[in-house]
Amino acid sequence: MINYLISKVFAVTFYLQELVTNSSLEKGEIQNWGKIIKTWLIEQGIAENYANYMKIAIFLIVIALLCFIANFIAKKIILSILAMFIKKSKTEWDDILLEKKVFNRISHFAPAMVIYFLIEPALANNPGWVNTIQSGTYIYMIAAGMMVLISFFNAIGEIYNRLPAAKNRSIKSYLQVVKIFVYFISGILIISILMGKSPGYFLGGLGAMAAILMLVFKDSILGLVGGIQIASNDLLRPGDWISMPSKGADGVVTDISLNTVKVQNWDKTIATIPTYSLVSESFSNWRGMEESGGRRIKRSVIIDISSIKFCDEKMIGKFEKIEVLKEYVSNMKKEQNEYNEKHNIDSSVTVNGRRMTNIGTFRVYLEEYLKGNPNVNTDMTFLIRQLQPTELGLPIQIYVFSKIQAWADYEKVQSDIFDHIFAILPEFELRAFQNPTGGDFKKITNK
Repeated sequence: MINYLISKVFAVTFYLQELVTNSSLEKGEIQNWGKIIKTWLIEQGIAENYANYMKIAIFLIVIALLCFIANFIAKKIILSILAMFIKKSKTEWDDILLEKKVFNRISHFAPAMVIYFLIEPALANNPGWVNTIQSGTYIYMIAAGMMVLISFFNAIGEIYNRLPAAKNRSIKSYLQVVKIFVYFISGILIISILMGKSPGYFLGGLGAMAAILMLVFKDSILGLVGGIQIASNDLLRPGDWISMPSKGADGVVTDISLNTVKVQNWDKTIATIPTYSLVSESFSNWRGMEESGGRRIKRSVIIDISSIKFCDEKMIGKFEKIEVLKEYVSNMKKEQNEYNEKHNIDSSVTVNGRRMTNIGTFRVYLEEYLKGNPNVNTDMTFLIRQLQPTELGLPIQIYVFSKIQAWADYEKVQSDIFDHIFAILPEFELRAFQNPTGGDFKKITNK
């Protein structure tokens, strides 16, 4: 059945091709048919002038019917058969071409070709109408060709987006430049037909219009330059997390086009950034963090300086019972005793010799605690350090990297660490600093 349909389609196609391309049919048989029809109408008692108009009307009706038939064959038969084969094929690109209506828009040429080649012999005695209709057909075919090319480039973009390389490079801006070029050339051709001038006449005048074109297409030109720099230097990819406070952007890049980059912020708003701004201004790309295998935790706990002191025997005994401090306390006691004995230190005076402090022991505890935390990446920068003391106290900074990068889970890891730190401070007889509140003054008043 399919073979039969295909054979019929090809037979009709070859017939139409012969009808369109064979000059004897166009100017010979069609004109002869016109004379026959006109003669028959006159024999029916119709005046010659009216017979001529009716002949033209009949030809136009026939051409309209042929256009309908050509359109039906192209869309309902040929496209249906083509779609059937495409859906059965294993390749994906042809399905995308069908989805983007590339073949559907090519079918628009069938009725246009019928009109273009048949209108001249049908209206042989009306050259003005022939030129007008053929010019309109030209414009229609140019517009149809433009839409075919636009659909084709849309399909190329979709095919590319399904490739692994699309995660690292976006070609949308380049395709938009090509589309602008297609629109521009199509516009020149249409204007040249309407004004009866050669396309070269308009293209030759573009030099004088360069300044105006630069002004009109300024954003597109800057966007193209910015897009090339972004792609060549790998500054930005779809899916990157970027921060650009000057543009109100802090989220994931969803689209990179010729003129704008769309960023979906974490609050689900959409920020649009001019493409060239990403080259001319600074922004932060968090891709390096995502690829590193860790996300930085950089936070301090401020210790009340008045709570810092030397460790007495009771504190040392308590610290020896803490699992992660056993080895440290044992080594420190041994080292300090050897030093004090070697130098005959009078240990009855607190400032003599070497002694452990609660703040130093606390730092060691934090190091051991975080090394044992499965969510902390110890292969990356790992610091527990004192910062410059301020009027608020002594900051102890935790500068480590979490293995977990997802925002919500990362915040949970960070919060769990500092929950533990604040809860453990009293065990080292340390206090976190905070400004006095109304409750503090109330306690003093009650006393």
